[in-house]
Amino acid sequence: MSKKVVIYGRISTDEQNIESQLQAVRRYCKNQNWDISKEYIDQGISGAKDSRPSLDKLKADCRKGIIQAVVVYKFDRIARSTSHLLECLNLFNRYGVDFVSVTEGIDTSTSVGKMVYTFLGAIAEFERSLIKERVKTGIQRAKNAGVHCGRPRIGFDINKAIELRKRGLGYKQIAKELNHGVSHMTVYRYLRGMDG
Repeated sequence: MSKKVVIYGRISTDEQNIESQLQAVRRYCKNQNWDISKEYIDQGISGAKDSRPSLDKLKADCRKGIIQAVVVYKFDRIARSTSHLLECLNLFNRYGVDFVSVTEGIDTSTSVGKMVYTFLGAIAEFERSLIKERVKTGIQRAKNAGVHCGRPRIGFDINKAIELRKRGLGYKQIAKELNHGVSHMTVYRYLRGMDG
């Protein structure tokens, strides 16, 4: 039985001609003896945009279970970043939809295609780890330079807080009495030395 596939095509400017990429994909599908049931085309839309009218419709149709495979001319037609490509591939995988890139020769229904999919996942995870590491390093550098990181500190009347604590009020009650949006944990940090 012939596989039913859909084509996704995109060009970033209206001046470009999308026909050349579509013809290459149609030819590939014909050689594979696949039936093209629909073509989803986004014209004049940058690949940097994660949300595009036809791509959004394609994803919705995948969720409905009416697509067996998505065929593109190149990876960058569907996504410009590894994370966005992986997001699309994860969606396809979740709904049992194969993904084929004609020029890169990738088909996720094959063992080589599955391996590429795994590599992309590892690369995306590596990118996320690098970003986290850079953020941590940046925060530490700022702290070392004396810059306060995190939520801004809220000032409060420490003398009033001490007086309220002496009267036997709990930290939550003191925070409420101070009425400055100060948290009870901040009050606790300042006053804990008194509770000896």
